[in-house]
Amino acid sequence: MEEKQPHHQIQVTVDLSLTPSQPNPADATSPNEQPNDASPPLLARFHAGYFRISLSLCGQALLWKTLSEPTEDAHAFRRALQTFPSTAFLLLLLWSISLFVHLFLSLLYLLRCFFHFHMVKKEFLHHVGVNYLFAPWISWLLLLQSSPLINPKDPYYVVLWWVFALPMIALDVKIYGQWFTKGKRPFLSTVANPTSQLSVIGNFVGARAAAEMGWKESAVFMFSLGMSHYLVLFVTLYQRFSGSHQLPVLLRPVFFLFIAAPSMASLAWDSICGTFDVSSKMLFFLSLFLFASLVSRPALFKRSMQRFHVAWWAYSFPLSVLALASIEYAQEVKGRIAHALMLVLLAFSVLVSLGMVVFTAINSGHLLPNDDTILSHST
Repeated sequence: MEEKQPHHQIQVTVDLSLTPSQPNPADATSPNEQPNDASPPLLARFHAGYFRISLSLCGQALLWKTLSEPTEDAHAFRRALQTFPSTAFLLLLLWSISLFVHLFLSLLYLLRCFFHFHMVKKEFLHHVGVNYLFAPWISWLLLLQSSPLINPKDPYYVVLWWVFALPMIALDVKIYGQWFTKGKRPFLSTVANPTSQLSVIGNFVGARAAAEMGWKESAVFMFSLGMSHYLVLFVTLYQRFSGSHQLPVLLRPVFFLFIAAPSMASLAWDSICGTFDVSSKMLFFLSLFLFASLVSRPALFKRSMQRFHVAWWAYSFPLSVLALASIEYAQEVKGRIAHALMLVLLAFSVLVSLGMVVFTAINSGHLLPNDDTILSHST
């Protein structure tokens, strides 16, 4: 018989100390991610979209100045507000805060222009970033109209109106000229987005400021410029052409600019005509319809509200302008429903603005993130 051969077992021992250590996946960084010590400086992370904050604060200042102005047959709420002893002080305080915030943001952006001009140039050439270049000039015009210190008949008012209106007209020539002449295919259908309405809002704000100082011809000029392009832009945005640039999810709050454009147009036409006539009412009703369409679709904004972002401030300014239009409408109609609507919209506007201030204060550490995806889209 054959004798069975014994099986020899070989044991292999591996000294892990001699093998190269494997990187921890949790510690791995993507190629595009910069380490914390190489994060972009503050001025590089700052962009024109942050003017949403001053735009909203200036809109609230104009809202409360309008409420405090004495008018005939005013609602009981407005009469009580006008007789309140500290109303003038609160209005001056709100206007001063708005002025300080806007000056601070303007100074930051001037420094950005000096140290990071290539980023400003990218904003100017971007289909979203260029629209927010209107925001600082709109804020200045709102501050001018809401100022408790400057009267529309003062010569300073005229000079400041020219200083703030001319840059917007120059931007109008650049943007509207591109819409009209650029490319063999429809250019507007590829670049139009809700932020494009800031250009027409700027024209309406300038028209209202001109009408307040009695310059009716200049007011009609700016109003016609804004209204003609608003009609084209509104139809373009309504159709959602294929191939157009998609708006980032975090920027979805800017859909509320659909409310601001017709609301400000109604206010501008009211100042030009001296009364809240049928045309102003039609624009106000359009803004109410758009407001109802947006608030009835909260799922549209669900993903954009998961993490705080400065784009949240896009809710505040349109609601302030809508509340402003409701004040003029209630003053003209003098009915219970109109005054109830005014009170609801006014309360909603104030609560949203206060909420934005609170959320910004709580999340101040995340106000200028290093990995701002909106920055990469808008610059």
